[in-house]
Parts: sequence; C-alpha cells; structure tokens
Amino acid sequence: MTTPAAVRVRNRPASCAAWWQTHRFAALAALLSAVPLLAPDVPPLTDLPGHIAQYRVMLGTDADVLSRWYSFTWRPVGNLGVDLLVAALAPVLGLEPAVKLVVLATPMLAVGGMLWVSREAHGRVQPTALFALPLAYNYAFQFGFVNFTLSAALALNGLALWMRLGRNGHLSLRCALFVPLSVILWAAHLFGWAILAVLAWGVETARRREQGLAWPRAAARAGIDCLPLAPPLLAFMAWRPGGAARAGDYATTLWLKPGWLIMALRDRWKFFDCASVTVIVLLIYAGFRSRQFVPARMLSTGAGLLLAAFVIMPFMDAYADMRIAPYLLIAALLAVSPSPAMMPRHRTALAWAGLAFFGLRTAATTISLWDAGSDWNRRLAVLDRLPRGSRVAALVEMDCTPGWAQFRLSHLPSMAVARRAAFSNDQFAMGPDALVSLSAAVGDNFATDPSQLVYGPPCYKGTRKRTTTEAFADLPRSRFDYLWLMPRAANAPRPAGTTPIARRDGSLLYRINRPAA
Repeated sequence: MTTPAAVRVRNRPASCAAWWQTHRFAALAALLSAVPLLAPDVPPLTDLPGHIAQYRVMLGTDADVLSRWYSFTWRPVGNLGVDLLVAALAPVLGLEPAVKLVVLATPMLAVGGMLWVSREAHGRVQPTALFALPLAYNYAFQFGFVNFTLSAALALNGLALWMRLGRNGHLSLRCALFVPLSVILWAAHLFGWAILAVLAWGVETARRREQGLAWPRAAARAGIDCLPLAPPLLAFMAWRPGGAARAGDYATTLWLKPGWLIMALRDRWKFFDCASVTVIVLLIYAGFRSRQFVPARMLSTGAGLLLAAFVIMPFMDAYADMRIAPYLLIAALLAVSPSPAMMPRHRTALAWAGLAFFGLRTAATTISLWDAGSDWNRRLAVLDRLPRGSRVAALVEMDCTPGWAQFRLSHLPSMAVARRAAFSNDQFAMGPDALVSLSAAVGDNFATDPSQLVYGPPCYKGTRKRTTTEAFADLPRSRFDYLWLMPRAANAPRPAGTTPIARRDGSLLYRINRPAA
C-alpha cells in the first residue's frame, strides 16, 4: 500500500518534519482557508439564498405567514448535509449565523482532508499537496452547492481515515465504523459518498495489486474490501438529484467536460483562474511523467477511476459531472510526490511555491467574495422597506452572453423569504424529492426558478427568453404586492403601474398599484 520511501519517511522522528508537514501548518492552512468568508454577512455563493429560504421554512419560525405558500416535509434523500446541521444550530445561533458557520467550515474541512490524505498516501504531507488547497473554493462551492461540497470535504477526511485504518491493519474496526459513516456521508450528499467509494476502491485495488493479483482480480477483491461503503448503493441507484438524465443528455453535453476541468477554479478573473488551473494540470502532468516525481499508486488508481466516472457520468439537471471535476484534480495532485532523488532544497522550494500559490489564490478569493458580500448587503437593504408577509415578484436581469465572472444574483431574492417571511418567485423548482413544496402557487408562470431571470432585448430575438418589460406585462399583478427589480442598467425606467418604495445600488423595490375599487 505504501512505497518503501514512504515507509522510511513515516519512521522518521517528528523533529525531522519539514514546516509544511507539521500539525501547526495544517491548522494554520485550514484557518487561512476561512478568511474569504469572514467578512460577508451571508456567504455570497450563487444558490445559497435559495437554501437559506428553505431553512427558514424548515425551522417554522414564520410558519404563521410562510405556511400560506410553502410546506416542509423531511424525506430520506441524499442531500441533507447543511439542512441537518442548520436545524441543530439555528435555534441556538440564529439562522444566518448558523448557515455562515457551516459554510465557513466546509473549505476548512476540505483543506484539512487534503493534507491528511497526502500524509496517509506518502507518509508525510508532500509539498505538491499545497497546490491542491485552493481547490477548496472550487466552482461547485462558488455556485453554492453547499450540501455537495460539505459532503465532498467529509469524503476527503473519510478517505484519509480509511487509508489510516487499513495501513494499521484495523480492518474490523474500519468495517464497523464505515457502515454508519457511509450512510451519514450519503445523507449529506450522495455524490460525496460516491467520491469516497470510488477513491477507496482505487486504494484497495492498488493494495491488492501490490499483493501480486492481476488487475481484474485485484479490482474484484477491492470491491469486497469496500463492502462497508455499500449500504447507500440502493438509494444511489434509485435517486437522481434535480431529475433523471434525459434522452440525449449525455451526447449533447459531452463537449462540456473539458470545460468543467478548466473552470475548476472559476470565480471572477478569467486569465487568473485559467492560469491557476494550468499550473495544477502541468504539475499533475510532471508528476506522472517526470522522474523527479513518484505518484502513489493508491491515489493514482483512485484518480483514474474518478476520471472514468467523470467521463461516463451525464450532466443531468444538477451539474453532476461538473461537481466531480475539481475532486478529480485534487486526487491526481495528491497522488504526486517528489522522488527520493529530489534534493531537499528543491523540495523546500516546491513547498514555498505551493504556499505562495495557495496564498495568492486565497487573497484573490477574499477580494472577490468580500466585494460580492458588500454588493449583496447594498442590494438587500431594500428589504427594510418590505412589509412582512408580502408577495414579491423578483426580476433579475441577466447578460445576453454570460461572462466568466460568477453571476451571484440569481437567487438573491430568496432572502425576502428568509428575512421578511415573504413569497418570492425564485425558489428552486420543487420536484417530488424536495423537502419544501408549494402549498399554494401565487402565479402559475411566476412560482419558481427561473421565472425571476429576464434578459435585454438583444437576447430575446429567436429565443423564448423574456425581457423585463415582457415579464412585467405577463405578471399576474393581482397576485403580487411588490416588484423587486435588479436591472443591469443604472438608469432603469420605472415599470408602469408601480410606486417606488426603496432604491439602492442595483436594487429597486416597487409597490404594485391596485386599480381603484
């Protein structure tokens, strides 16, 4: 399972550990990863406001009003990680602080898990592992897939524990622990469990190969070794997040797969983000091709299996393949270690380069998220003038051609549900497995996402996308009380039949006038 070099490194006294191999560094790296989320009151992740609105319904603190439109039912689905934690923490901390605490902990857990996996795979944390740390703020996390990214962070730590127990020969203990842990991980999000299962299978396949088994027998025996992870398998096969794959979905979205790898660190600055991924890809390439590096078979096998899963998996309605892309890069990068022939000063230089890369990415992410958090605060200020229990029609204007920078406003109107117990038309489309459902629709075509998204006239030609004017004309005005408009232009005209109530940067609140009786 381990190379002779890794065994020699593992047997060194603790005093010989380099600075990047110490527990102190791991703790500082985890703390540094939290900095981008410290200032924003609400982490400015695209889908997060929609989740916060659902947590408000879940908590029942405004049930006297919200029950007019929404109902909540717990269901045994593989997408409950943050929901369960918020349900436990919010009565003590409050809703938004509880959400922020859980979301802030996610990149910290991911960073800690990456360093632990590197330690278990190689005997010591490798300097190349530092280049993987910025992937804690991957595109899926920026998108606000909070249940998935929490589960994936837990999966990294679970993988490290799996390898540690296997290395120490505690197989019975591992079996006893991972039967319930696999169910817990699946409950957080099924894709996190799937990532752990695939990587653990790779670890065990590599171990069986080192025992002299041929690849087919090694893979089969590894499958038996991984049976403690199997309990959620039936639920995984039965449930599809966001809907099942449609006919032709795979073929029509296959061309997107290279892009998901390129966009693994997508945030705001295209050149910087793409250059960062290029650094990671080049290091992975060197790690598997250069004699200066030695890949750990246990992780490289797991990365190969994860690559196969990434290629095979369809897009579905939930960015299924996109979610896996950054963790494929993480697994491949953590597999890489400098060869014993690399001189100590070169190892140290590589570690300092990795730390600089991590620091630079963290600084850029901090600037991006703190600025986005300030923007959210300015736009949300209009909610102070919104009466509790109102029915809000939100219209958020999109660019005709989406740019590279993450568009973070799609579900910001859901904060009206969370803060003012209002109805908002941007809630996620509610399928049969959804915990929150509509008990009464306010407007047939303005009930859920994406009815809040509107476009400028140039986008409209030849498509079914609505302009702001057309959306307001289609609005069943008798069923709404207020219009919340987030236009792209600073001088957006006032919609006819409305009265201005509040105006902030890029956020306009109007009362919809009622005809005289």
